Amino acid sequence: MTEKVKVWLSKYALTTNIQECEAKVEHGKAYPGHPFMSFVGFTIAKEAHLSRQEAVAAAENARKKKIAALKKQIAKLEALKF
Repeated sequence: MTEKVKVWLSKYALTTNIQECEAKVEHGKAYPGHPFMSFVGFTIAKEAHLSRQEAVAAAENARKKKIAALKKQIAKLEALKF
């Protein structure tokens, strides 16, 4: 049986913040179990991280990408002429 380790999930950082949980790590995926479905695996270094600093960096990167996408969307809407 695989031991559980502490991981930080950044997948939902923009909606529910970074979540700290205990998870089994197998084959490059973290399986936290409750409240997530037991078969849901989060990819290590992309959606789950072994340190809080890595999770914060990933969340910051996602935030910057989302801001850039929203600015692009705003520019497109402002350019509309009726």
